[in-house]
Amino acid sequence: MERMVEDQTVEWKEAWHDDYLKWICGYANASGGTLLIGIDDCGHVKGINNAVALLERIPNQVTDTMGIIVDVNLRNKDGLDYLEIVVEKYPTMISFHGVYYYRSGSTMRTITGKELDRAILRSQGRTWDGMPVPRLRVEDLSQSAIALFKKKAIWRRRLTEEETKVPDKVLMENLRLYDDDGYLTRAAALAFYPDPERWITGAYIKIGFFGDSDSDLQYQDEIHGPLIEQIDKAMELIYTKYMKALITYEGIQRIERFMFHPDACREILLNAVVHKAYESCNPIQISIYEDHMYIWNEGSMPAELASTEKLFEKHSSRPYNPKLANTFFKSGMIEAWGRGFDKIRNGCEEYEGPLPKYDFSGGVMVLCNACPLYLQLLRKNGGERSGITDDPINDPINDPINDPKENGIFDENVDVQTRLLAAIYYHPEWTRKKYSEILNVSDATVKRLLAKLQKDNVVMHEGSRKKGKWVIVKQEK
Repeated sequence: MERMVEDQTVEWKEAWHDDYLKWICGYANASGGTLLIGIDDCGHVKGINNAVALLERIPNQVTDTMGIIVDVNLRNKDGLDYLEIVVEKYPTMISFHGVYYYRSGSTMRTITGKELDRAILRSQGRTWDGMPVPRLRVEDLSQSAIALFKKKAIWRRRLTEEETKVPDKVLMENLRLYDDDGYLTRAAALAFYPDPERWITGAYIKIGFFGDSDSDLQYQDEIHGPLIEQIDKAMELIYTKYMKALITYEGIQRIERFMFHPDACREILLNAVVHKAYESCNPIQISIYEDHMYIWNEGSMPAELASTEKLFEKHSSRPYNPKLANTFFKSGMIEAWGRGFDKIRNGCEEYEGPLPKYDFSGGVMVLCNACPLYLQLLRKNGGERSGITDDPINDPINDPINDPKENGIFDENVDVQTRLLAAIYYHPEWTRKKYSEILNVSDATVKRLLAKLQKDNVVMHEGSRKKGKWVIVKQEK
């Protein structure tokens, strides 16, 4: 006997039970589907004796309990009767006895709370991040965030310079950040408002460094402000204060090796920011240890992508917050078509390290393990990431310098040499003239200090005068 085929839209049931009305409800709320009654789990037609009676009973039950119509067809194979119940996708959410069901992959789930709110919006062709924020005005948006967006969009060629030379209101309209009634949306508040937490609780990133155990929190920071700015701020903080680079040399070339590739980390962080369920009111949390890191957000993945292996296969992009994702795409910070995972893979391959591991049991938790070379250098360094040794292969990058506004780059009460070193640390590509302008000292002073620091082997210059960069070789004693 020919075997029938079952998939995510086709379900076999050997006999009819009224409990299967939940499956009809779930199909109506998802993408539609078909229930075949009288077929066993192996796909073989077994037949049912009461097929004719069920032809009338099932449609009435569905209409009475859910207010929808389904097609119930009598089929016959090899003299055996079975039923085909065809359920169309409905444009509005359907409940069965007050409960909403949803077919996801091969399972039937009950949806409640915030997930139900999103499902209802989706059934209306709306999204959570597309809902209006009535008191938010375009004049309230952060000019620095808008300027950064324009700069990135032009650089990545997602927008032309002419397309960015428009009033802010027109820019927001072009980004589809207004709703049909002329209100700015939650996506606009998240991406561009100076303090998005005024409108959406938990719209920030929390970073912590842990010692020997999960309870051994040694220090932490929070990144607030427009989401467009949060990514760069978080990456700078992670790769200066929280994560050190261990150093090797190839000839005279100085090579910094971090625990995890920065490009891969940026993509994971971008995914967390763009696809987070912001209605959860929980911040993104980054937990950093000596040899691994966790990045967590209150989000979810489609059932068909809910494994590490499937994520790194080619797949389409299905953003959790479509309007926010479009804004980040136009800025050039994320890719379309799910290609961000290619960047994560490429970064891991460059470091010859393992791919991150994903866990979807409570939000989206990403485990990023250190690459083998970093672990090797860490062991040579006695397990310590800080401190200077005589062997240059063990030298880590200098100890972290706090945020410039806090550490004193612009604080004239701090000595000029310390401010210069901090400026070099954050902006090694600047010219001598730029350093003198930022530090508000003469070019001669900067020239003298750079000469002294080079003589003492504290800093060195790599590359040409115009396109090279300054490198801090070691800490001052």
